[in-house]
Amino acid sequence: MSKSNQKDIHCSFCGISKSEAQMLIAGDGAHICDRCVQQASEILAEELKQRKSKNLQTVLKLIKPVEIKEHLDQYVIGQDDAKKVISVAVYNHYKRLNQRVDPDEIEIEKSNLIVVGETGTGKTLLAKTVAKILNVPFCIVDATVLTEAGYVGEDVESILTRLLQAADYDVAAAERGIIYIDEIDKIARKSDNPSITRDVSGEGVQQALLKILEGTNVNVPPQGGRKHPDQKMISVNTSNILFICGGAFDGIQKKIADRLRTQTVGYKMKDDEQDIDLKNLYKYITPQDLKNFGLIPELIGRLPVLTYLDPLDKETLLSILTKPKNALTKQYTKLFEYEGVELQFEPEVFDFIVEKAWEFKLGARGLRSICEAIMLDAMFEIPTSKEYESDKTLHVTLDYAKKKIAKSDIKKMQVA
Repeated sequence: MSKSNQKDIHCSFCGISKSEAQMLIAGDGAHICDRCVQQASEILAEELKQRKSKNLQTVLKLIKPVEIKEHLDQYVIGQDDAKKVISVAVYNHYKRLNQRVDPDEIEIEKSNLIVVGETGTGKTLLAKTVAKILNVPFCIVDATVLTEAGYVGEDVESILTRLLQAADYDVAAAERGIIYIDEIDKIARKSDNPSITRDVSGEGVQQALLKILEGTNVNVPPQGGRKHPDQKMISVNTSNILFICGGAFDGIQKKIADRLRTQTVGYKMKDDEQDIDLKNLYKYITPQDLKNFGLIPELIGRLPVLTYLDPLDKETLLSILTKPKNALTKQYTKLFEYEGVELQFEPEVFDFIVEKAWEFKLGARGLRSICEAIMLDAMFEIPTSKEYESDKTLHVTLDYAKKKIAKSDIKKMQVA
């Protein structure tokens, strides 16, 4: 091609000449300059982002609080108050994501919530079950591994790394996600004096969580771990991320009881004053009790919704053992089906398992330990035993269950 022809080459989109452009890419009878390539790339990225946002909003409108609670009812027994609170919080989160923010319109604040309950009552199970129905990224993180920045352990930003991983590193989707922080009580302040020591895994973590809970831009290491200058960071805005925190707060019952007793000392002003339910003091929990336990007021203020889980009684334990969609007895029945053996339990066995779980005071977690002790020998022998080839049924009787429990070391779990 002659030099004169090269000078006549122009961009087919903007008309710029080859001499004025940094680069001119040739195609089939057409050319495009570097500026038009960059502009086309930006237009494409914005269009894809808007399409994804519209598709997500269309899906989010379908999930109502009643539908969320009905889904939870299939897997979690009881705890109606906590289910309603979580269902409403999640639904309001969806509505907030769909809100078109105009200068004159009321802006809806997100309602981060905290769930308090004894160990084994179903806090983590509620979070996992909610995750099954959500159409936004969801992750569960443990607060016990978090430390203040600069110390051994994980930084608070690692929470957002888990959410990014759940969203396949789609930042726009992650910024609409939900995070469940478990064991939030383990980062309580160790001392009443906030400045006497360097509480790097307690108050330091609470301080680091403040801005993330409220909403800010955070530079997140994509692979987690410690930050270093050469690592590429991903900017995540947490303004639309809903945070649900859960914890057992072991010992807070005493603080609640002390507060109630100080309010009820002396003569009763009203004859119709209700008696205090000493078996379930969690229902009387207030933000002041969380402050006395060791959470800083700034953190409590960013978790405005407070709910509780009821302690489990024997009747509830029995229902957990048999009724949910993923009930333990149904799981063992399914396991034995894979071996071609039908598993049958006598009703008295269920009562026996519940009594033992009640003795161990481990909540619903104790049910699994007892069932494992009863079924261990059968699960070990059946896959290779010829005894069940003719009679493909295993009857678990009360005597069988007592014999297996007596043989096991599970008695060591019993609380004195």
